[in-house]
Amino acid sequence: MNLVAVTTIAVLLTVNIKTFAIAIAVVTGTAVLIAAMLGIAGKFFQVEIDKTEAMVRELLPGNNCGACGYAGCDALAKAISTGEAVPNACPVGRGTHAAIAELMGASVEEKERMVSFVRCKGTCEKTTIKYHYEGMADCKKLALIPGHGEKLCSYGCMGYGSCVKVCEFDALHVIDGVAVVDKEKCTACGLCIIECPNQLITLVPYKDGHRVGCSSRDKGKDVRLACSTGCIGCMLCVKACEFDAVKVENNLAVIDYAKCTNCGECAKKCPQKIIQIS
Repeated sequence: MNLVAVTTIAVLLTVNIKTFAIAIAVVTGTAVLIAAMLGIAGKFFQVEIDKTEAMVRELLPGNNCGACGYAGCDALAKAISTGEAVPNACPVGRGTHAAIAELMGASVEEKERMVSFVRCKGTCEKTTIKYHYEGMADCKKLALIPGHGEKLCSYGCMGYGSCVKVCEFDALHVIDGVAVVDKEKCTACGLCIIECPNQLITLVPYKDGHRVGCSSRDKGKDVRLACSTGCIGCMLCVKACEFDAVKVENNLAVIDYAKCTNCGECAKKCPQKIIQIS
């Protein structure tokens, strides 16, 4: 390699190094400028967080389930701190109600604990199957099919667990074709109630142990054809109750929990064993 070639290579290397150094300097300078501008903008547009709101937010459970009617725990914390919502507005965080009320300088009456209950006992061996479904395991999709699913009873639990999927507390499981609530884990958030296309799930008092595990409004003969454990509207539970706590409405037994004393007579007389004690 002659002297001219070596000199040319050296010049090119020098130029490339200088170009590279300039590029680095430009990028670094740009980054510093953007960071400075963001910092200034952050201070200029900074939104002051209310201290009370922040303290309420710390006390809320943080599930962001929306059961309170607000978009999430942040929105509820703001509503409570401004007085728009009451301190016990969160149905999930029952253990925090007193602390939030104390923080807000308010008194709050603790609500009676409620839990979800699936009004169906039509398990696989007790219900009549009219066809076998193969498709997406989603109750809402299955509800679009004529007859509301595989079971002859169009009122009952389809058993595909849409309610299970929306429960954030592991309080629901499908057992033998029917969704079952673990009342010790249930927070009464209400998401399962919204999800159920057959409107089978309702809130009942935690302490009351008698529940009618059926939602069919068909007459007794049709109920027997569809499910061996459905309510047939025989009125025996009504006659057995001394407290006027049981009525039969639209061929279905209904318990008035305000009057129920948990004496158990209705469950004893029920021929279908549909009134369950929990």
